Amino acid sequence: MSSLPDAADGMPAAHLEPPAGEGPVEFACKMLSEAALTIMLVVIGADIFTRYLLNFSFEIADELGGYMLVVMTFVSLSVCQVNGAFHQVELIQARLTPRGRALSAAIFDVLSFGLAAILLWHFIRLELSSYRFGERAPTLLETPLWIPRLAMAIGAAALCFSIVRTFLAHVRRFRSYRA
Repeated sequence: MSSLPDAADGMPAAHLEPPAGEGPVEFACKMLSEAALTIMLVVIGADIFTRYLLNFSFEIADELGGYMLVVMTFVSLSVCQVNGAFHQVELIQARLTPRGRALSAAIFDVLSFGLAAILLWHFIRLELSSYRFGERAPTLLETPLWIPRLAMAIGAAALCFSIVRTFLAHVRRFRSYRA
């Protein structure tokens, strides 16, 4: 038996359905995140293998692992958004009617979009600055920093797109629950 209070419609708050299903943007982001995880595991695994069995290191595992972590973090945001995986105040949501939950979710989407749009704007400025000044990582690979920073801008853009999709789903849900 769940310890969470039931929502006004009798459904436990923790088991509310996600606001929107995955579309092509979210699917592409999920595949990119999975590819980044796979690359990170292969690079780190190869480095572990060569360090301990061959007494040799490629010296790039930490750098590539960090870049893949950035890709996974930012690109997966849109997938989390459409699947309802972000934190919510379920104590309050559980006490609202279905229409009230849809309205509060739509309001939260508007606020989230504003913050995500500001982040996107700053990431684009950072990206352009990195490219313009030719910034490179001070490492063995000397990676142009606009390449890993591009993942932040792409992730923020995908998040903005997904927030719009979930906002529209919440508005539709709000309209379907007539008071």
